[in-house]
Amino acid sequence: MPDIALSGVIGSLTYALDIVEGQPAGHALRSCLIGMRLAEALDLDVGVRSDLFYALLLKDAGCSANASRMAAVLASDDFAAKASSKLIDWSNPRASMLWAIRNAAPGSGLRRRKQVLVGMRDEGELTRQFMEARCDRGAEIARMLFLSERTARAIRSLDEHWDGRGMPDGLRGEEIPIEARIACLSQTVEVFHRNGGIRAARSVARRRRGSWFDPQLVDAFLGFCGDSDFWATMETPDVSPWEPAELALSADEARLDRIASAFARVIDAKSPFTARHSERVAELSDGAAAMLGFDTEDRRTLRRAALLHDIGKLAVSNRILDKPGRLSDAEFAAIKAHPLYTKRILERAPCFSAFAELAANHHEKLDGSGYPLGLTDAELDLPMRVLAVSDIYEALTAKRPYRNPLPPEAALEIIDRDIPQKLDAQVRDALDAHLSAAPATLAETP
Repeated sequence: MPDIALSGVIGSLTYALDIVEGQPAGHALRSCLIGMRLAEALDLDVGVRSDLFYALLLKDAGCSANASRMAAVLASDDFAAKASSKLIDWSNPRASMLWAIRNAAPGSGLRRRKQVLVGMRDEGELTRQFMEARCDRGAEIARMLFLSERTARAIRSLDEHWDGRGMPDGLRGEEIPIEARIACLSQTVEVFHRNGGIRAARSVARRRRGSWFDPQLVDAFLGFCGDSDFWATMETPDVSPWEPAELALSADEARLDRIASAFARVIDAKSPFTARHSERVAELSDGAAAMLGFDTEDRRTLRRAALLHDIGKLAVSNRILDKPGRLSDAEFAAIKAHPLYTKRILERAPCFSAFAELAANHHEKLDGSGYPLGLTDAELDLPMRVLAVSDIYEALTAKRPYRNPLPPEAALEIIDRDIPQKLDAQVRDALDAHLSAAPATLAETP
């Protein structure tokens, strides 16, 4: 296999992270461009620039870890809340209060909104814990990809502020890694630049100089604010020229496996009801594929597709994913659209595009009753059928907001009702054979 640039793979998948953060596509890439231009202005050495480059791409790798809690606490759409939060100065109590008022249970009556606001007031320490979870998860993802410890620490310290009033550890000044200081400034000015142009970006940098941001970094940023050629690159961001070529990392097969596993954790962290879902679907799919005689390469492809099959769910609000009651037609339509996002996201990464359709077709049925495309048996190959059955079995044996997990026998009985019209009989038997041969822990709910 020819060398694949690790930055190209990660850069393609940042689209999914942008969605979770409520940002338009390209936010992470544009932040990376700004951060690397800062590094150039500061004449940082090549090692620091390399660590910074990957930290900027993966700065939001832990973003899904706090989405569910944010939606629950605010009784609001997590995407809208996150998007508006990027424009708030959290060190300003009045600004924070106004943001909370605007985002607490929007559309509800006054009494309900007051209840939510009181609950938010009591969530102070818990909010810090969830921010820490986000930071820790992001650093964990970096380590899973064998990136440097400096990169991992930069991601963990992304929301630390120069004045010591940031999170999660309240680091101050030069206690904060230089890569994290650059990333914090870069992502903020990217949001303001996109919303109000260079004037807004310059203004927020000046206002938060010495509080959020390292004064030296702000001065360096202001030094290239007038470079219209650089800002024109924000339209179609390409980070590849900014990666230090002498330290560029490649993605071999083992690293691609790690990327799929790492993003599976991002996916599963979106909702407490999907903990390990992607990993277990991958285990079940691989086990059934082995029983069906798949060769090594086909099993590897199927496993990666299974790990990433729900990456499109990152585009679904937690108000829907975690809802305990019946979904409305509009909410179910949002759920049914997630495979389309899966396909769209995976097609952006050339090394994953080959199995984008396999991953996206996990809710299709042999009789055409599935979604989102209503494909039929002639259009669904054996790997797609394996993934569909494995996904259903795992979902049935896991806890959901609207029911408790089912025992393996009951799950298989429900699957049997859809054979042979909707689901493949030989796949069902292969899964059963795998479960019988596998360790007991695999056949049980985690």
